[in-house]
Amino acid sequence: MNDVTNDQDSNYQSYVKKAWVIYALLTFAFIVILVLFVARDNEERFFYTIMPAAAAYVFRPTERYLDKLILKFTGVSRPSANE
Repeated sequence: MNDVTNDQDSNYQSYVKKAWVIYALLTFAFIVILVLFVARDNEERFFYTIMPAAAAYVFRPTERYLDKLILKFTGVSRPSANE
């Protein structure tokens, strides 16, 4: 029984890490698009480099929201704290 719990916990932790990597890559891609295609001068390039990263940090997804997404897409739920 303990192996099943450890396996579920390691799967869940793996999916959480993957979710954060995806979030970071999407943020980085958004910054690159803004800097390369939207910014017209150096001041805007600097602004579009700093502000989306700050906004991504401030509005980062909560654990509850990540739990819902991981359960929806993978079927793996957060292990309970009792186990």
